[in-house]
Amino acid sequence: MNVEIVVAAAMFVGVVAYALFGGADFGSGFYDLTAGNARRGAALRTHIDHHIGPVWEANHVWLIYILVVWWTGFPRSFAAAMDTLILPLLFALLGIVLRGASFAFRKYAATLRQAQVFGAFFATSSVITPFFLGTVAGAIASGRVPMDGRGDLWTSWLHPTSIVGGLVAVGTCSFLAGVFLTADAARADRADLVAYLHRRTLIVGVVTGLVVFAGLIPLRDDAPTLWEGLTGRALPLMIVSALAGAATLWLLWTRRYAVARVTAVVAVGAVITGWGVGQYPWMLVDEVTISEAAGATATLWALVVAALLAAIIVLPALGYLFWLTQTQAWTREDEPAPAE
Repeated sequence: MNVEIVVAAAMFVGVVAYALFGGADFGSGFYDLTAGNARRGAALRTHIDHHIGPVWEANHVWLIYILVVWWTGFPRSFAAAMDTLILPLLFALLGIVLRGASFAFRKYAATLRQAQVFGAFFATSSVITPFFLGTVAGAIASGRVPMDGRGDLWTSWLHPTSIVGGLVAVGTCSFLAGVFLTADAARADRADLVAYLHRRTLIVGVVTGLVVFAGLIPLRDDAPTLWEGLTGRALPLMIVSALAGAATLWLLWTRRYAVARVTAVVAVGAVITGWGVGQYPWMLVDEVTISEAAGATATLWALVVAALLAAIIVLPALGYLFWLTQTQAWTREDEPAPAE
């Protein structure tokens, strides 16, 4: 295997990790957004704060990792994507910044009104950020990012494939978050929150599954190269995603929330991996392959070493952080139940 393929694979591991861990983080904003007014949504919003508070910044390590590997290992393709897709990337960046600031400021708001404003920014930006990141993936996968010259600043990401990508990103993030929030509520013996989240997560899961597979229909004409890959070498992964998604819904229905987290991760991870496998071997679809986009060989080998060092140094720390969030006792038993 050539070194550029190894580096691309290492970068894609970061994409999958960000989709899973960052996705579950972003998706919590959907439930915050739909929780209702201050009284009705108080318990759920407190639960969300408790759920994502220790990890909401740590998840962006994956995004930084992806960008560094991309611009260092495949600089010309990175420049081309940044040039053409500057608008959705800018909107996503603004969403990340506003989300982080609002999440922090809400905790220290002097009045209820201020807390509501910050909460609205947090929830809204949590939804729009994955949408715009999904449109970027759709633009690249549909071959609308030229290697030489700038593509159209609007039509490059406002087309069926990108819209599908954005909707799938929002749906999968919300589904993941719902499964994890429900499992955490069950672990904390919060039957009120479990009942509140149970129904909503099932609905989100069904809708997301329909969007994922209905969204394949326009790809045949709008992104033929991706369509060929998804219905060819990536088809087993799409089948795994469908089966794991169905299993997750069944586990949620039967209230086996701990196991549902595993199948939910498999479902989302398989669909994201299938997207990448379907796009292979293109870095920018129909424009430049991974091998053609690769930078200097010495740089690529340095990235391999850096990725290995990161795996040794960073992954255990992240693993320990996530372990702590799953083993600490719930300390807010006095929170009100969510109003129906």
